[in-house]
Amino acid sequence: MRPIRALVCAVTLLGAAGPARGQETQETVVTLDPAKTTVQFTLGATAHTVHGTFHVLTGQIHFDVTTGRAGGEIAVDARSGHTENSGRDKKMHQEVLLSEKYTEIVFVPSRVQGVLPQRGASQMQVTGTMRLLRQEHPMTLTFTVQASEGNGLDLNTAFDVPYVDWGLKNPSNFLLRVDKAVHVEVHAAGEWKTLVSGH
Repeated sequence: MRPIRALVCAVTLLGAAGPARGQETQETVVTLDPAKTTVQFTLGATAHTVHGTFHVLTGQIHFDVTTGRAGGEIAVDARSGHTENSGRDKKMHQEVLLSEKYTEIVFVPSRVQGVLPQRGASQMQVTGTMRLLRQEHPMTLTFTVQASEGNGLDLNTAFDVPYVDWGLKNPSNFLLRVDKAVHVEVHAAGEWKTLVSGH
């Protein structure tokens, strides 16, 4: 009984380790076009609502369509933050974002749920971590994905960043009060491709 039981355990472990030799795996790669991607943010304040933008440096998400495991990153240039007010921007970069020291804000995906649409629209959830001031914070982003010409995609998502809870400085003072979270909207365009590999 013992040799049989050992054989069963070995087969079980080999099966859990991954696809069998010769079995194909399929990975989807979504690459964003930085020139066609915008990151807009809104911060509520006592006097008026602040609107601003950031520029995307690179953006790619790759995931296994069977398991949902994902990788890649979306990197935003922290130094590009702009609100059309030079004094406010200087304070944002020097006191809140510390952007000369921490030059990038990065989202690193770890899991994807959903299916890319061949036509029409769908929703996909991307779970990962947001790296801000070298601190990592778990997040799940819901993307609305619209298929466009060829392998093109339009992607949109919105989320709140509780920057005060994440340890960033609150810029409020005795004359001005601002919200403790920033609302962010991402509008992106890109393309996808499928990679198939055997083992």
